[in-house]
Amino acid sequence: MNKTKLTLENLGYGEYFESERKKLGFSKYPVARVIAEYREAYWIRSANGEFLARITGKQMFIATKREDYPAVGDWVVITELEEGKALIRGILPRKSIIKKKYSDKQETQIIATNIDIAFIVESMDRDYNLNRIERFLVITREGKINPVIILNKTDLISESDLNFRINQIKKRFTNIDIITTSIFTKNSVFDLKRFIKAGKTYCFLGSSGVGKSSLINKLLGKDEIKTREISISLGKGKHTTTSREMYFMESGGLLIDNPGTREVGISGSDTGLVNVFDEINLLSRDCKFSDCIHTSEPGCAVIQAVKENKLDEYKYRNFIKLKKESEFYKLTDLEKREKDRKFGKFVKKVLQELK
Repeated sequence: MNKTKLTLENLGYGEYFESERKKLGFSKYPVARVIAEYREAYWIRSANGEFLARITGKQMFIATKREDYPAVGDWVVITELEEGKALIRGILPRKSIIKKKYSDKQETQIIATNIDIAFIVESMDRDYNLNRIERFLVITREGKINPVIILNKTDLISESDLNFRINQIKKRFTNIDIITTSIFTKNSVFDLKRFIKAGKTYCFLGSSGVGKSSLINKLLGKDEIKTREISISLGKGKHTTTSREMYFMESGGLLIDNPGTREVGISGSDTGLVNVFDEINLLSRDCKFSDCIHTSEPGCAVIQAVKENKLDEYKYRNFIKLKKESEFYKLTDLEKREKDRKFGKFVKKVLQELK
């Protein structure tokens, strides 16, 4: 961990969090920021230094979902204890949040909170995928966070191929910043480093192997990202970090690494979809039916735009896929079971008719 003394402002604290602390009646308690998350404890940092902290039993008792627990990026009110320990008494309301779903799990997973900019990292090798970029864009817009696309490992392709992909992205996604990087070339992260400001928090998103950790190490000027083990006096011995951790640049930027995954589900809300697919949202106003879902309805302006090549077909297909996914996550467990049951009966009926 970085031992340099930092002020609360250096850590990203501002008027919003101070106002919320007063509203909740926590003015007498010091605040700290969660910079690493462990199974049963949190590494936090305040103006007084770093502490190993855990939440109160009352918080555990009243928590009903994952979002009720602290996450990396959170501001928490604490009581400082002896020997570098602390007790977390509450979480201040989040200014922004990045979360994702897994198809086989009901609960949402928090990636990070109180983020200013989300860097969506895409590698220029064979794993390059526009639909995945679009998926991350929906997640960041959903969390009220400005996204920036990083095209990494540009040394793997020619300059003409890189320009083609940049133009492809600009055509598909309007009004978004694009930064190109490669840790194997001179001044490889110059533009990225220039983009990062003191006191602001940046989260790196992307699949496994796109080079997020390598980029952060390059920005830090050292190989700091590695799995850490700490001994916690909770009667459970050693605890290993989830690798989601906040790092501190000498220039003042706060960087959060995030373990890469192949599967990133979007949560059940349409805000991110509307923001990312604003072109489709505008077209839908001219649909014949106000409840048009843009799949097979007569008089659908969206489908017509695809037929006339006014709307990118791949963008349209991905929109339909993500919208169905979002609607599925909105359903309650009971509704999902009922939907699965009806689908099972439908399949059985079809099979019987075929026989």
